[in-house]
Amino acid sequence: MRIVIVGAGVAGCIMARTLSQLPGADVFCLERVARDDHSESGTGLNIGPNAVQALQAHDPALADAVTNSSFPWRTWKISLTDGTKLFDLPITAVANNEGWRIRWSELYRVLRKEAPIVSYDCTITAAGRSAHDPAKTFIEWTQGGARKRLDDIDLLIAADGRYSQLRRIFSGEPAIRHVGVAISRLLVPDTSGGLIDDYEQWFNGPNRLLAFRVPPDHVYAACSFPIAPDLPIADHLKSPEALRAAYTPANGLLTKQTRWLIDTVCAHADDMHWARLQEHEALYADPASNVLYLGDAAHGMVPTLGQGATQAIEDASFAGSLIASAWAEGIRDPRKWLRSIATRADRMRFVMQFSLEATDTMLAGADPVAGTLHKTEPDFVAKLDRLYRDVPGNAAPPNDHGLSAGTLNA
Repeated sequence: MRIVIVGAGVAGCIMARTLSQLPGADVFCLERVARDDHSESGTGLNIGPNAVQALQAHDPALADAVTNSSFPWRTWKISLTDGTKLFDLPITAVANNEGWRIRWSELYRVLRKEAPIVSYDCTITAAGRSAHDPAKTFIEWTQGGARKRLDDIDLLIAADGRYSQLRRIFSGEPAIRHVGVAISRLLVPDTSGGLIDDYEQWFNGPNRLLAFRVPPDHVYAACSFPIAPDLPIADHLKSPEALRAAYTPANGLLTKQTRWLIDTVCAHADDMHWARLQEHEALYADPASNVLYLGDAAHGMVPTLGQGATQAIEDASFAGSLIASAWAEGIRDPRKWLRSIATRADRMRFVMQFSLEATDTMLAGADPVAGTLHKTEPDFVAKLDRLYRDVPGNAAPPNDHGLSAGTLNA
């Protein structure tokens, strides 16, 4: 059987490591960037405890490797920029374990080191359904100036990101919904003198600052503010003067934390990566071909609860475990695998909707005090508990109907 993975990001690397161990399988993984080029992922991220739980169940050695390159995510705090405290949640109050804080580039380094089958510097030039068997696919790419092609692909895995080229080819352009929030990201050396450590947010009206430390000694910072959903982010809103005004309360009172953070953001305004919060519909499998979508290719979501990379890890842990189990039992029909993996859509709809719900304090006209206090109420805490604890473990192989014999908690 021939399996091709496109994209050596979070989901792609986990799948490459898992599927390369299937005896008799012919597995390829194609990555666009050059080997050791992680420059496009220079900021940090917090990975939810649900991803840690999923990867620990699927691949304990890989989970340990990520743990060794991370700081633990133990608390989630929310305050106003003047220091008024609103929310202080120990992660293990709603999860079975802590999360991770890590640089994107370091996460990629760890995962790619453990996925030796990856071929780098591959630019996809064409892909499609095989003429003699529409369930199978072909792919063409260039690498080092050479043109290459693979035919008769039994399973094509698209792990090529939010703007997935393969999803556009096989299933069409997904409709994008803009939420109406601008967000920027920044990674800087930690000069805070201990002011910044674990995951924390600060609000001035709906304008939000976020920061936490990542190894070896850096601070990841993000800032957001409301914008019109149908408009780009105006350049004047990105200026140091506008950013300082957005996060400084009318009375001018700031804590040492927020003063350092605002000063740092303003000093590096030209270095920040800007984006608009957006999402697109979840889709795990193309209905006409043996094409599997994972990670952002399957579900672009708002990052409010830090579930982007987290769900990519969940995806790959679930899919990799299911395929490996099916392979061991002699089930070699990719359509059965795909139908079972697609049952994750129920879980994903919950995650995406909950992430949107948690964005309420960042929208135009929002009251961050009332919105944050809502996050202490039983219904929100119960959803956090569901998000972080009800994680699909090692998936059972498909049964005769092509569905997983295990259940997906969602």
